[in-house]
Amino acid sequence: MQKKIFISLSILSFLFYLSACKSGTSANDSIATDPVTIAAGEKSFNVNCSGCHNFRQDAIGPQLSGLTNDFPADWIQNFIKDPQQLINSRDAHAVQLHEKYKTMMPSFSWLKDHEIKSIIAFIHSHKENRRPEANKNDNAISNPIPDSIKLSGLIANLQLVMQIPASSDSGKSPLARITEMKIQPGTKDLFVVDLRGRLYRLRNNKPVVYMDMAKLKPKFINEPGLATGFGSFAFHPDFFKKALLYTTHTEAAGSSNADFGYADSIKVALQWVLTEWKVNDPKAETFSGTGRELLRINMVSGIHGVQDIAFNPLSKKGNEDYGLLYIGVGDGGAVENGYQFLAHDKGKTWGTILRIDPAGRNSTNGQYGIPKTNPFVEDKNAMGEIYAYGFRNPHRFTWSKNGEMIAFNIGHSNIESINLIRPGHDYGWPIREGNFVINPYGDLKRIYSLPANDTIYKITYPVAEYDHDEGKAISGGYEYLGTIPAIKGKLLFGDIPTGRLFYVDMTDLKQGEFATIKEWRVSLNGVVTTLKQVCGNDRVDLHFGRDAKGELYLLTKADGKIYELVSVK
Repeated sequence: MQKKIFISLSILSFLFYLSACKSGTSANDSIATDPVTIAAGEKSFNVNCSGCHNFRQDAIGPQLSGLTNDFPADWIQNFIKDPQQLINSRDAHAVQLHEKYKTMMPSFSWLKDHEIKSIIAFIHSHKENRRPEANKNDNAISNPIPDSIKLSGLIANLQLVMQIPASSDSGKSPLARITEMKIQPGTKDLFVVDLRGRLYRLRNNKPVVYMDMAKLKPKFINEPGLATGFGSFAFHPDFFKKALLYTTHTEAAGSSNADFGYADSIKVALQWVLTEWKVNDPKAETFSGTGRELLRINMVSGIHGVQDIAFNPLSKKGNEDYGLLYIGVGDGGAVENGYQFLAHDKGKTWGTILRIDPAGRNSTNGQYGIPKTNPFVEDKNAMGEIYAYGFRNPHRFTWSKNGEMIAFNIGHSNIESINLIRPGHDYGWPIREGNFVINPYGDLKRIYSLPANDTIYKITYPVAEYDHDEGKAISGGYEYLGTIPAIKGKLLFGDIPTGRLFYVDMTDLKQGEFATIKEWRVSLNGVVTTLKQVCGNDRVDLHFGRDAKGELYLLTKADGKIYELVSVK
């Protein structure tokens, strides 16, 4: 695997904060200004950094215009190469940032000096400081959810199931980018995907490579990280008869013609591809077969792609929903990059949950079907594939035992939410973030109370939400259906970066109401602990899995380990 230049969120977040508190430093005359170096830096930035950062306004990370007005290039370079060393040396700004963000970014000492300098040169070419000035009198809400999440007495005992082989070429965190666990119909075997390209079958508590996307798709990429790579997979519900497997993955911009694109004036960072695989032998331990591309989507940045696909597990043969594939499509970072019109539009695919019939052929490209029961099939101004819309990143969805479809939507700067999905409903983004108003053309970090006439907008609001005092990005979980009485009837989920663990009671999930979120804890080897302590990293990268018996698993991307919940105190 080639080493990649990846300037992490924590690096550039730290630098942005520094620039706010240290002005008037070196003019940075030594930074290269020649077109060749800047072009090389731009290429690296677009591939590796643009998913979190732009030069317009804050995205996942801060906007970066004017950064080099405030800090010398050598300090920036030293911080990127070895932040731990600066903190250990008690560098005032490095220590201040570590205390502020409560996380330790990894060392990037393996990067070559000219690679870092070219990225700094590109950032330096955006010297105009365009950070928006906040209007302090615009009634923005400083703390959208004042009440904190209460700690319950629930403590779940974890048991280590296995270690997934390291896929990091540098041995740095995240060790294995494991993000999704699913069941193979028929065998009930568990499969886990590593975003870097491998799908594992878990057999006797050992991972066996079932599919290697990099070998099957020569244009496959897993850069810049975040959620790019081998995104999701779904076995056909009648897998052993149909022998069909579905996957999503990323390829570089321009790898092929997109089925869903936009104006040439808007950059394409990468493409997401949905593939149907005809498996030669469904009983085989490893995959062999042929792929058929169903659709391809251009994305403005590397964030918020096609991170989850699934069939409704409750649908049986003869049901209208049987064999229809649900596809969660994020907004691709379109809103924070200034292309608000790509989201919240029934005529566009970004920020939606799609539902298609892989066996049909009535789509525009003739590669799949549009179910006649989809909500917008008769609307000439809408995409017939859309099942629901108005999401920033519907990164996980599941079904309750009672048949409710539940989606977990990652927010921008304030709200993480759980939504009950209804066909044809509008979930608000980017004119809403959770239960609050947002101005998609203004400062996305500022949110406001709903207007008195809000019902005219016909927006469907979350049934549970938390703000960024509690976490940063919701990690979709499952209703617990296993054998532990204390957690039956609970929807267990968490927060991706912090690893905090939450639940709501399933009976509290009612449209028009907000369910109370509570926190739960874990113990390992008899000791109550946190997932940060368990994986030895401030960024846990938490994900969930559930087996055929309804038992729950925790996946920690930082160290590539899988744990099972085996009991509750």
